[in-house]
Amino acid sequence: MLKTLFNDKKFWRTVFTLAVPIGIQNLLSASFTLVDTLMVGQLGDVCLAAVGMAGQWSWILSFFTFGICSGASVFFAQYFGEQNKEGIVHTYGVALVSGILCSLVFMMVGIFCPQLVIKIFNRTPEVLQAGTDYLRIVAYSYPAILINILINTVLRSTHRVKLPMIVSLFTTVLNAFLDYGLIFGAFGLPGMGIKGAAVATVISAWSGPAIILVVSAFLRDEIFYAPIKEMFGFKLPFVKKFYKRCFPVVLNETLWGMGSFVYNALFSNMGYEYTAAISILRTFENISISFFVGLTNAACVIVGKDIGSGEIKKGVLNAKRFMILVPLVSVFISAIIVIFRNQLVGIFNMGNMISEKTLVCARSIMLIYALELPVRNIPYVGIVGIFRSGGDTKKSMQYDLLTLWCVAVPVTFIAALVFKLPFVAVFLCSYVSEDYLKAYLCIRHFRSKKWIKPITETGKKALAEYLKGE
Repeated sequence: MLKTLFNDKKFWRTVFTLAVPIGIQNLLSASFTLVDTLMVGQLGDVCLAAVGMAGQWSWILSFFTFGICSGASVFFAQYFGEQNKEGIVHTYGVALVSGILCSLVFMMVGIFCPQLVIKIFNRTPEVLQAGTDYLRIVAYSYPAILINILINTVLRSTHRVKLPMIVSLFTTVLNAFLDYGLIFGAFGLPGMGIKGAAVATVISAWSGPAIILVVSAFLRDEIFYAPIKEMFGFKLPFVKKFYKRCFPVVLNETLWGMGSFVYNALFSNMGYEYTAAISILRTFENISISFFVGLTNAACVIVGKDIGSGEIKKGVLNAKRFMILVPLVSVFISAIIVIFRNQLVGIFNMGNMISEKTLVCARSIMLIYALELPVRNIPYVGIVGIFRSGGDTKKSMQYDLLTLWCVAVPVTFIAALVFKLPFVAVFLCSYVSEDYLKAYLCIRHFRSKKWIKPITETGKKALAEYLKGE
């Protein structure tokens, strides 16, 4: 059965063309974080925990940003399938305005009220001071992060994936150079400690979108350099249409991010060593997920294009392939993490500045993450890669928020505050109580085919014909 399902050279050629560059780009972005974490880790537990706590503020922003861009990708992919350039440009304009306004709010809070953010997680004076110093500077990177993600979403959805990959390679190398120089005072640069890590992040973050926009201007890109009237000349009916599809995604990602925020606040108040351990896990999580971001984005582009162009049957077939492929790849990645987790965690203690408590905890939660990965990625590819690209954004929101806020968060709080379980057991509860129920719901919804909701007229007509033949 699997051999018949995947015996399609054109499918594999398209997947590799999209997934490999996107996966490499995300791997480079994860390496960006890895370099930061490794170098800051040499300053000790306090600085590592402080950066992790400050990072929770940008973590929330990233979910809002991802919500806007993920919702916009529905339009980009389906309009690309219909060859509707005007629709793509209008979508880019609405998403850009919305995202910039949001990122500016987060930036202002980070600059002017950094202590309020850090106090949510920990009030230890040295952690509070280090986190405040870092957040006040790194907040200037927030608008750049939004612009970069949105530009990459447009390029991916229109099958242009090589430029973002090349630019990510440059910014990763630049960040490593600046990190080492500004943290430790190398290459003739001033040694600024944790503040140097923040400055390096800001410079590297802004260099990415700047390079892409300069290259796009040279190539006379029809989207990024469309006439101002065309880009921002969208009318109210289009804005309503955009937010009707995007709002559930934005609300979904924002509230899911808030759930992670609540988790991390709970974990951090159990001890800053646990925050340091989670920072180590998140670094490797970002690396491992690079493989799945590539596949999931490929699913979004391929399935969205099929649905938008009216090839409903082909879209369903390709969606089925990704629903099987992503969990299978997850098993392979999971095995690697389980086998090499001790060596991976040990990388962070090269300067012998990390406590044994942090290292033991990091190894334990990395094992939990690895064993959960195949199940966790079923709803990930279903929601992000298939349901949204098919036009269904509401059901995804319901599943995410139901399992998180009505099940996982209460279970985790009861485990921590009522039963007072050890940190590792509490962390396990947060994963198990969410993943299995959500995976079941997503499989059931996928099989119903109710996620097929085209936004293009071509797709709507084709769906009516497809349903008649069912």
